[in-house]
Amino acid sequence: MSLNKVLVVCGATASGKTGFAVQLAKRLGSEVISADCMLVYRGLDIGTAKPTQEEKEGIPHHMIDVVSPDQKYSVGDYEQAALPIVKKLLSEEKVPVICGGTGFYIQSLCFSRGHGCVAASEEVRRKYEKLAEEKGKQAVYGLLQKTDPESAAVLHPNDLKRVIRALEIYELTGKKKSEQQDGFVPRIPYVAVAFDYPRSELYARIDRRVDAMLEGGLVEEVRSLWESGIDERCQSMQGIGYKEVLEYLKNNISYSTMRDMIQQNTRNYAKRQITFFKKFPDLRWLDPASDENADKVLEWLKDA
Repeated sequence: MSLNKVLVVCGATASGKTGFAVQLAKRLGSEVISADCMLVYRGLDIGTAKPTQEEKEGIPHHMIDVVSPDQKYSVGDYEQAALPIVKKLLSEEKVPVICGGTGFYIQSLCFSRGHGCVAASEEVRRKYEKLAEEKGKQAVYGLLQKTDPESAAVLHPNDLKRVIRALEIYELTGKKKSEQQDGFVPRIPYVAVAFDYPRSELYARIDRRVDAMLEGGLVEEVRSLWESGIDERCQSMQGIGYKEVLEYLKNNISYSTMRDMIQQNTRNYAKRQITFFKKFPDLRWLDPASDENADKVLEWLKDA
């Protein structure tokens, strides 16, 4: 097997990525690099389904617990920290196993790209800046959620500059920022795989996971973070599960309403992830019921 390549295990939340990545990393004698925009935060464990030591099965995991929950963290920050890990593992003749559901994180490792291909428009920017002044940053962010939900999913509403830039690109080109492929050049050969669950089965898995998180102490986790000074203004608290529990704690919505909101928002997020990864170049979909997936992936790595 040529070792100058990476393996990507991606796809929707609750689809079994972590366990499969660990299984493959063990067989490859390699390590896992998390590509999840919530796992980077220390103290956010239950609501992020952060893998436990038992679930890691002794396999080193990178890019987990790297920043405090009051910090902002961008795709650029992730690329700057994670890419050297990829290169180090390759230099050790290991196949890095990139695992996660944050598509832009994965793109940043698999591809290099030019930035600023779309010229700036001061007129467009001023329009959105004025909207933010009059109606607030959330109003501008809401426009991005409607026009480019994939980009919105990885940006914080308070990150007004980048939110406006994404809207600017859409207005000037008619194409979403998340669809801009201009300048993407593969850094290194890769094999990318994801589980192709029937939608109803995936949603059932999501609902069960949310129930397990709540039973496992999600409310207590969020309460502890909130009492330590981490509130909705922090990027970390915009994560699904955290923002709904905060609303439950602050605004006295019912527990069942909170639970339903988390499940519905997670299902919506999974839909966006699936849409994103369907456009990921050369992604191979796996039957989750097959017992031969690991062997199949290893064969693809040999041939890549």
